[in-house]
Amino acid sequence: MSEHDEQSVVDGNAVAGLLSEVFTGDATMFVGTCRRCDAVAVFAEAVVEMDDDAAIVRCRSCTHTLFTVLRDDNSVRLIIGALGEVRPN
Repeated sequence: MSEHDEQSVVDGNAVAGLLSEVFTGDATMFVGTCRRCDAVAVFAEAVVEMDDDAAIVRCRSCTHTLFTVLRDDNSVRLIIGALGEVRPN
């Protein structure tokens, strides 16, 4: 880091604006990268195993679990698996 670069350490609230730029619009059009096989695709192209309580989202190329969405009476949770990157399309 040069003498002109400044770095600050703050709490997670500081990334609210950045996250709102990533997580906007149709989530099925988000582009994800699989850490296992490096495939890059929109979520709409993934393979999903689904029931009333969960959706397991798998990479179409290598079948590793990218992420899992769990739902119960009180909340929805996202568990990250082999998903290496997410970006808007």
